[in-house]
Order: sequence, then structure tokens, then C-alpha cells
Amino acid sequence: MFFIGAHLSSAKGYLNMGKDALKIGANTFQFFTRNPRGFKSKPLNEEDLAGLSRLMQEEHFSPVVAHAPYTLNPCSTRPEVCELALQIFREDLKIMEYLPGNYYNFHPGSHLKQGPKEAAAKIADMLNQVLSPDQHTIVLLETMAGKGTEVGRTFEELAMILEQVELSEKMGVCFDSCHLSDAGYDVREHLDQVLSEFDQVIGLNRLKAFHLNDSLNPLGSHKDRHALIGEGFLGLSALTNMINHPLLDGLPFILETPTDMEGHKKEIELLKKHYHESEAHENGSDNQ
Repeated sequence: MFFIGAHLSSAKGYLNMGKDALKIGANTFQFFTRNPRGFKSKPLNEEDLAGLSRLMQEEHFSPVVAHAPYTLNPCSTRPEVCELALQIFREDLKIMEYLPGNYYNFHPGSHLKQGPKEAAAKIADMLNQVLSPDQHTIVLLETMAGKGTEVGRTFEELAMILEQVELSEKMGVCFDSCHLSDAGYDVREHLDQVLSEFDQVIGLNRLKAFHLNDSLNPLGSHKDRHALIGEGFLGLSALTNMINHPLLDGLPFILETPTDMEGHKKEIELLKKHYHESEAHENGSDNQ
């Protein structure tokens, strides 16, 4: 089945996000747990969360993706920044328990010239403090474009983190098509090879969600600038190949393109026209 959605605002509440998703033809979505450029979160509303959970079951949504704030950096050189990341993670994972069976995605952070190895150890240490055996949320590491000292520009860097996490069954990976291309992975011309490499380094069973974005910049640019679907370097043909690839069948595809609700609705309609359900299902899936 094709699960497609977009990043939505939580300003009017959780249940409202689910209703907004339906308005744009989506059966999944992503949202920020708190201010994406800060740390403030809204008061917990259990009734609102329960309402969204019921709606998702009734409408047969795929798992949705909660996104941590961009400012979170668990591998900072400053202990107080690492401690704040730990605090935010704990708070957000408690909130996510009211929406069991979904995902919590985060950018691994920036190593600030410590190097990826030292950063991976710090990130894994935080995860080992916050993950619990009885939690119902899978935490996702996002593939990054590699600007500055970002951690996660290569599959090997993500693997360094995952290998040090004790409750590895609570961990997964979120692909971002723009980030992958900007990092140097040729998902436009050689998607099969990229997926094969990921499978060898990490394992396709770890791939849980997919940010579907075109890129304003060419392969290996390390810029991280999203473009509208079909209007960037990747193009509609490459993005169509992604949503129809048998190894990606069943994943929630999330649009983070620079547009509004109406724009996302049009992109979702466009992608649905290019999704070949029978082909994807005939080839099976490694993600079910």
C-alpha cells in the first residue's frame, strides 16, 4: 500500500493534524514535537492525543513520524547542550507513548570538529539512557546532507551509532532523498546500488520512514536545500522510482517540500498518479 503524507503543523492540536492529513489526501504525516528552532513544548493533552490515535486506526494510517527540534545536538562539545538533548528526548518519548507504534525521528547532530567517532559514542550514550524495553516508539536516525560537521552523512556514521545502542530493536533509520543526494549517494541514477549499500552497512530492516524531497542542488553538494517534487535536481522520474521500488513498499513517505497545505495536496495527487500499486505488491517488500 502507498503511504504518503506531509509535514503538518501541530499548532491546532494533534487530532486536527489527522484531519488536515485527510484533507490533503494523506494517510500518514510528520510533525514537530515542539518548537523546531527552540525547545518549548505545548502542555500535554491526553484527550487530544487519544483522538488522533483513534482517527489513525479508523482511517488506516501508516505509522506517523514525530520530528525532534533541529537545535537538538546530543554530541555537542558543551555538556549543558548534551544534557538538554537528553531532557528533550525523555519528554518527547513520554508524549509518544500516548501514540503507540509510531516513530520519533532526529538529526544525529554536529560533531563540531570532535570527529564522527567521538560524536557517535555521545549519541549512543544518550540513547542508552533514554530508551526502555517497554517503550512503543521506534527512534529513527535521519540520513544527513553533510553540511558543516553534521553526523550521519554516510551509512557508516549511522552504523557507528547503532552498533553502540543497547536496545537496538528500538532503533531505525529515516531516509531523506534530498539529503542522500546532497551527501553523494546517487539515488537519481543508481537507487538499487544505494539500497544495496545500505543493506550491507546497516540492513534494510532498519529502514522505517522516507522523507521524499527534491533537491535544489546537484549530487554531493552538501547543501540541504529542498525543492518541490519534480522541480529539482532529482526530478519526478527518480522520485517516482523511489515510491515504486519494491524494497521501499509500505514505508511512510513524508513530503518536506517548501510549500503549503494546498501545495502538498497537489504533490500527493501527482505522486498517487505515478504509484503503480500492482507492481510494488507483486515484487513483495522487505519492510513488512
